[in-house]
Amino acid sequence: MIMETRGDLRKLVTGIDIGGTNTVIGFADAGGNCLYKTSLGTADYEDPAVFVKDVAGIIVDFFQKNDDTYLIGIGIGAPNGNFYNGSIEFAPNLKWKGVVPLVDLFKKYFNVPVTLTNDANAAAIGEMVYGNAKGMKHFIEFTLGTGVGSGIVVDGKMVYGHDGCAGELGHAIIFPGGRTCGCGRQGCLEAYCSAKGIVTTFLELLENEGRKPDGKITPYAISELASKGDHAAIKTFEFTGEVLGLAISNSVTYTSPEAIFIFGGIANAGELLLKPIRDSFEKNLLGVYKNKIKIMPSGIKENDAAILGAASLIWQNY
Repeated sequence: MIMETRGDLRKLVTGIDIGGTNTVIGFADAGGNCLYKTSLGTADYEDPAVFVKDVAGIIVDFFQKNDDTYLIGIGIGAPNGNFYNGSIEFAPNLKWKGVVPLVDLFKKYFNVPVTLTNDANAAAIGEMVYGNAKGMKHFIEFTLGTGVGSGIVVDGKMVYGHDGCAGELGHAIIFPGGRTCGCGRQGCLEAYCSAKGIVTTFLELLENEGRKPDGKITPYAISELASKGDHAAIKTFEFTGEVLGLAISNSVTYTSPEAIFIFGGIANAGELLLKPIRDSFEKNLLGVYKNKIKIMPSGIKENDAAILGAASLIWQNY
């Protein structure tokens, strides 16, 4: 399955966002319009080569049915995605262990540029291209979902480090000897501020209050309870915001960003989460940075955020 560019047809990028549970595949133009998207279960695939084959089939099928368009590239955001070598490396939240040469697998099917990066880096690039970071040269994007990731932009360029693995602030240890993280270490930020971490906090607070959970507990369910005045739910977001605000205050000492963006489904809690983040951030911030740095929600359209973040890997250099 080889895709060729053709004539003056509408140019599209395939954006692929690989999560621990699901993968979203979509098709976006240069204006940030997502024409179509679909998904499949990442966790359903033991073999990444079979996964890539099925995703390639979805892409080819789309362009065969939409013959007024053509593919100019594929952008992929994935946990532990290495921009330099196109591999997913030792991702704790994926079934695929070790090093997975994902770009090479996709290039067996397509002869267009294929770019892979960490999912949080993709979100940050998407923020620069389509979101609230337009015109900014210094910012950090925190992604809150199955894990906690970060994309760091300095002088308008993504920070990848010498090996392509920079931007793992979710694995900064915030509580030495604390909860066990998916990476195998203890006390990482991710163990407290990811979806699982928030649920764990809520369940611990319920137990302290002598209560039992009612129904399926998710961050969204906890936010709904908090909006109705549930004490444990409110305390959950206060604690999560306090921890994240502290981590953010430490992160700015490295790059002095002009803004911090909070991205991901958990950020939908809005001020329930953002207010305690800001309070903790200002309380713990080094004096030289006070009142200089904004903490904001992502400006990328929520429903298309994952696709646009991944697609922007191609569009920013097209």
